[in-house]
Amino acid sequence: MLKGKHIILGITGGIAAYKSAWLVRDFVKAGAEVQVVMTRSATQFVTPLTLSTLSRREVLIDLFPPATDQPTDKWTKHIDLSLWADVMLIAPASANTIAKIAHGLADNFLTTLVVAARCPIIISPAMDVDMYQNQTTQGNMTVLREAGFFVMEPESGDLASGLTGAGRLPEIARMTDFVDGVLDGASRDLAGKKVLVTAGPTQEPIDPVRFIGNRSSGKMGFALANAAALRGADVTLVSGPVHLRTPRNTRRIDVSTASEMLEAVSKEFAGTDILIMAAAVGDYSPVHTAPQKIKREENSPGMTLGLKANPDILKSLASRKKHQTMVGFALETENGVENARRKLAAKSLDAIVLNNPGVDGAGFGTDTNVVTIISASGEVKELPLMAKFDVANAILNQIVHLKS
Repeated sequence: MLKGKHIILGITGGIAAYKSAWLVRDFVKAGAEVQVVMTRSATQFVTPLTLSTLSRREVLIDLFPPATDQPTDKWTKHIDLSLWADVMLIAPASANTIAKIAHGLADNFLTTLVVAARCPIIISPAMDVDMYQNQTTQGNMTVLREAGFFVMEPESGDLASGLTGAGRLPEIARMTDFVDGVLDGASRDLAGKKVLVTAGPTQEPIDPVRFIGNRSSGKMGFALANAAALRGADVTLVSGPVHLRTPRNTRRIDVSTASEMLEAVSKEFAGTDILIMAAAVGDYSPVHTAPQKIKREENSPGMTLGLKANPDILKSLASRKKHQTMVGFALETENGVENARRKLAAKSLDAIVLNNPGVDGAGFGTDTNVVTIISASGEVKELPLMAKFDVANAILNQIVHLKS
C-alpha cells in the first residue's frame, strides 16, 4: 500500500526523534513520497538537513519566514499538504504535542497542519514511562481515539532516563506495517456517497430531571461514522446523548428523544445513499411527562408509569426508500439470528448487524464488539472479537459488496 502514497511524517521533540531518519528511509524505499514536518524542539534531536536529504524534499518547520521582509511561499502550505497527503504519522509524538492536538491548538506548523488535514492521522506516543502513564496524557489520548485518530501504542523496555516501562517508540518495521494497515483500511471507496449514521441512546423524559433511557455508549455508531469519513464519504451523524467527541470530517446532529431522532433522520434521508441505524432507540416513552419534578412523598408507597410505543424509525422510512441502502442493528439476548432475520424482513433492510451484550467483549461501553452481519440475500457473516473501528470497516465492506 505504500507505493506511490503521499506520507506526512510529523516529528516532535523527544530522544526517539533520531529513529525518524530510518523511518523516512524505509518509506522512500517502499516507493512513498515523504514530507517531513518538524517542531522546533525536534530539531534539537535530529537535523532538518539529514531528513531533507533522505526525503529529497524541503523539511517544513515554521509557518512564517524568520523575518517579515523575507518572501515566502509557505503561507498556505498547511492547506496544500492537507489535500496532498494520503496519511499523516506523528512519530515520536510528545506529551506536549498530544495535549495540543487533543484540545485543538494550532501554534506551530505541525499542529496547524493537523487541524487542516483530511487524511487519516496516526499518533505514535514516545516519552518516559511516568509521562506516558500520567492521567492527563492518557485522557488526551482517549480524546484523540474518540475523535478518529489512530493511536499506536508504544512498546515497553529500557528508556533514555534509565527507567524501564512503556514509552518506547515502536520499531521501524512495526510502524511501517501500521501505516500500511491504515492505508489498506482507508480506501476511498465511499467517495461521493452520503452516509447517515445514528448512534447512542435516546432519553424519554418522565419529568424535568428523570428519564427512561438505556446503556448505549454510542461507540459503535461513532466508529461507523469515523470509518465512513476516512473512506471518503460525506457523513452525517445523528446522535443521542453521549460523552464522545465528534469524529473528524463528520457533521453531527444532537438529539435526545426517539421522536427527535426520527425527525432528524427523516429530514436527511432523501439525500442519503447509505443509512446505518446503530442507535439504541428506546421502544417506549411515558404517556405523560410531568411539568415539574415528581415528589416521592406525593406517590408513596409507589407510582404507576404509563408507557406508549415510540415510532419505529426504520419501518417508517421503508415506504420512502428508493436508491438508499439501509442497515439496521439488532441487539438480542436470545434466539439472535431468528429475531434478527425477522427484523430484517419487517423493516425492508438490506442488511442487519446482530450483537449480544452478554458475549465477552461485546458489552455496553466496550471498545470491542462481536457481531454477525445478515444480508437480505440470506448471507450470514460471523465476525470474531474485534475493535469497534475494525467492526465498522467490516460492516462498510459488506455494504460496498451489496452495492456492487
